[in-house]
Amino acid sequence: MTERLYFRQLLSGRDFAVGDPLATQMVNFTYLIGDREKGEAVAVDPAYGVGELVDLLAADGLRLTGVLGTHYHADHIGGSIFGHSIEGFAELAGRTDVDARLHVQRAEADYVKQQTGVSDSDLVLHDGGDVVTVGDIPITLLHTPGHTPGSQCFLVDGRLVSGDTLFLEGCGRTDLPGADPDAMYDSLVNKLATVPDDTVLYPGHLYSAEASAPLGETRLSNFVFRVQGLEQWRLLMGH
Repeated sequence: MTERLYFRQLLSGRDFAVGDPLATQMVNFTYLIGDREKGEAVAVDPAYGVGELVDLLAADGLRLTGVLGTHYHADHIGGSIFGHSIEGFAELAGRTDVDARLHVQRAEADYVKQQTGVSDSDLVLHDGGDVVTVGDIPITLLHTPGHTPGSQCFLVDGRLVSGDTLFLEGCGRTDLPGADPDAMYDSLVNKLATVPDDTVLYPGHLYSAEASAPLGETRLSNFVFRVQGLEQWRLLMGH
């Protein structure tokens, strides 16, 4: 599948939205995943210069046919943050040249609508284990709550796009509205335990020297996997 798979990791403020100070500060990753033969692609967590993402795909001979959201925060799908307005899914949904409904976990739907102002008809609601196909390429959705109630990761061809659930160093915050440290522990220790060590981890932010790493290496180096039980985890998370 690899030759057919189109997969791009783009850093906001560097690879697109260049000159946007918030994009540069937040160091978000957006991912473009597609089927080269079918000419179709989805965008994972499109924020900041979303029109540029459509143009990047067009230059590579693909068209945007959907959006996958790891979670509802504005730096991932657009909206308002720190008094700033970030372009995102709402701007893509308003375009007539793309068909870009947003695939989210059910638990995230109300948060997404509140954050972006989109309607139910703009969303496709999912449960953990669902598969979204782009062209003929399957992307498995893993429901990994903790950072938010509907946080999800995406498995595609030996890659795990993890949003803010797991970074190469650390994990997403559990002190924000909708966050749950116990759920995060379960997501990291149990739900992601089924993902093989040779899967390459692609996080939601560049919070480490490297932009990606094998999950097995992350399990050895990341402190979140050295916690001995839920009680120690709660202490670590400040709860």
